[in-house]
Amino acid sequence: MINYNPKEWFRFIFSFNRADTLRELFPLILTVSAYAAIVEFILTHLIKITPDNTLTKITYVHQTIGFLFSLLLAFRINSAYDRWWEGRKLWGSLVNNSRNLAIKLKCLVNTPEDVAFFNFTIPLYARSLMHHLRDKYHPEEQDMININPNKHVPNQIASAIIERIYKLNKEGIINQEKLLSLNPEITSFTDICGACERIKKTPIPFSYSVFIKKFIFTYIMTLPFAWAYTLGYYTVPFIAFILYIFASIELIAEEIENPFGLDANDLPLQNISDNIRQHVGEIFY
Repeated sequence: MINYNPKEWFRFIFSFNRADTLRELFPLILTVSAYAAIVEFILTHLIKITPDNTLTKITYVHQTIGFLFSLLLAFRINSAYDRWWEGRKLWGSLVNNSRNLAIKLKCLVNTPEDVAFFNFTIPLYARSLMHHLRDKYHPEEQDMININPNKHVPNQIASAIIERIYKLNKEGIINQEKLLSLNPEITSFTDICGACERIKKTPIPFSYSVFIKKFIFTYIMTLPFAWAYTLGYYTVPFIAFILYIFASIELIAEEIENPFGLDANDLPLQNISDNIRQHVGEIFY
């Protein structure tokens, strides 16, 4: 995720970074601009279009659907942002629940072995969830729990935490009343994992995504015919600019609808995981 100051307008306008869609769209913009110039040349110099030509009536079609198209794209980016924001709230809950669990266990466990175990496994859950959502497994130097990378790693860590707490309950260190107070934080780990998996594995419906791309393509490719007579060769930069806007909205939506990856605008999961490890360590020691 890119950290920035939203008040620095001029720096954003005149600088480019790897998240800027212009870099990715530039070849397409050049191609469409060339296409628009060719269409303009054919219509005005070869066919010699006139003001009363029926071809110019396409303008009315674009005027009619342009507003509806803008609403469709607005809904597309809003639905993608909702997924991004839900992912951020889930990881915010993971931060709070990790702290709360560490604070409660700090008051309940006494032995250095138990403190070291929870100090390691609570932050480990966040790191393992991050790698799990990115379809990776990152082995760590540890001998407190055995992890099978071919199975669901976050579930294995959550199981190890619960198993250790139940063991302390059987030993009488954590009584039944205290065990109940730990239950919300323990179960929340798996709930957060399941919610993140739901976002990751349930993309925008295929037909909806394909329809928007086809709509953008059709709209842009017919614009030269609608503006050939009224704008002349000014059609070329206008179409390039409109393509940049519409296609950028779709690209941004595609990027943020899965907020757990490594794209520039994805959530800073590594920073969040590091903060959990730091804060849990501060609580226990």
